[in-house]
Amino acid sequence: MTANTLVPRRKRAATVEVARPRTLISPAQLGRSRGRTLYWIVFALVVVVFTLVFLGPLYWMVTGGLKTTQEVVQSPPTAFPTSVHPENYEQAWKVMDLAKLLFNTLYYAFGALAFQLIFDVAAAYSLSKLRPVFGKAILGLMLMTLMIPATVLVVPQYLTVLDVPIFERNLLNSPWAIWLPSVTNAFNIFLLKRFFDSIPRELLDAAAIDGASAMRTLRSVVLPISRPILGVVSIFAVVGVWKDFLWPMLTLPDPSKQTLNVGIYSLASGVPENVLIAALTIASVPTLFIFLLFQRNIMSGLTAGGLKG
Repeated sequence: MTANTLVPRRKRAATVEVARPRTLISPAQLGRSRGRTLYWIVFALVVVVFTLVFLGPLYWMVTGGLKTTQEVVQSPPTAFPTSVHPENYEQAWKVMDLAKLLFNTLYYAFGALAFQLIFDVAAAYSLSKLRPVFGKAILGLMLMTLMIPATVLVVPQYLTVLDVPIFERNLLNSPWAIWLPSVTNAFNIFLLKRFFDSIPRELLDAAAIDGASAMRTLRSVVLPISRPILGVVSIFAVVGVWKDFLWPMLTLPDPSKQTLNVGIYSLASGVPENVLIAALTIASVPTLFIFLLFQRNIMSGLTAGGLKG
């Protein structure tokens, strides 16, 4: 065997050595009984701690709605209800008119979703594929707005909604007060643009050769393969309106038009604590259900477009 044949083998061995996965615990240590035992103990502790941190508040909220008023306010609190009262949830649904508040919130959320899908997709597509003049500067200015705290923008946004420039319209107690500010979402535009950047240019060129316009290319080529990121943006849009509190409280003073969070807050002083906790639990169920149902889509959509090729 000559030296020339040994060189490629050495190179392959070196390549294999570099390609080994790097972990906190080496395979040799994990193969020993002591290292394996220590690994599983640390792993179990981390899982238990994070489970308690994230699921603990949910547990207290759900069980608090099943307790009596005296048991809710007593100190120290009880870990389990001494007597279960599921009628608290039924009382919360009727007394606080959660059906009306839920309908209002869904109406605002899906209206905001429709406007975001229209305008944010158009903005991201133009910045990614149409390449307008000063497109990079516009994108940079939009991303700079992410550095501004949301509370700083409350006053100028409220003054704008109070008297819309040019149109001179008052949008208070109107769904437009929720829909229009939600359209200007720089984070969603950035997510969409990053995904559109990963779409091969050859697909758009092939559509252009077939005579498709930019709008037809967006509708027939780009959008069908952008379902993962569109799903993520849709979830963010719905959850963003659902969990918002300060802005709907300022712009929707009419009790019949308030969202779920604002309505529960307005009626909190007139109901017992256990009924209030039951109402908060009901208000949290839809967003938890959305996450559990679409968690795989959320992760795939966020990672899609991160790497090209």
